[in-house]
Amino acid sequence: MLVRGVRGAITVDDNEPKEITERVIELLTALQEANQFDLEDIAAVIFSSTPDLNAGFPAAAARAIGWAEVPLFGTQEIDHQQGLPLCVRVLLLWNTERMAKEIRHIYLRGARTLRTDIPSITE
Repeated sequence: MLVRGVRGAITVDDNEPKEITERVIELLTALQEANQFDLEDIAAVIFSSTPDLNAGFPAAAARAIGWAEVPLFGTQEIDHQQGLPLCVRVLLLWNTERMAKEIRHIYLRGARTLRTDIPSITE
C-alpha cells in the first residue's frame, strides 16, 4: 500500500469562525465524495491558512464532522504579496492502492485559480 497526497483548497469571504468551519467542511466533504476514502485509511491531514485567516482552526472543522481519530495539523502560509487571500489549503495523506492519476484534487471557490489545470467540480 502506498501513501498518496490528496490536495485541495477553498477560499472564504470573511475571517469569521463559522464561515471558516463551513468552508472547510465543504472542502473535506468534496474531497471524500470525489475520492471515496475511508477515514481509517487517512494517515494524516495538514491544513494551512493564509495569514488573514486567524478566527478559526481548520482542523476543528474536521473534528466537527467526526474526523476524531485522524491526526490533524495546522500551519500558516507565508505572507506573500502574490498569495491568494482568505484561503485554506489541505494536504491529505491517504493509504491507498490507487494510482496517482486516479486521485481527485479539489479546488473550490476562489481557490480554483490555484490549479486551473484541474477540472472543477460543481458546487
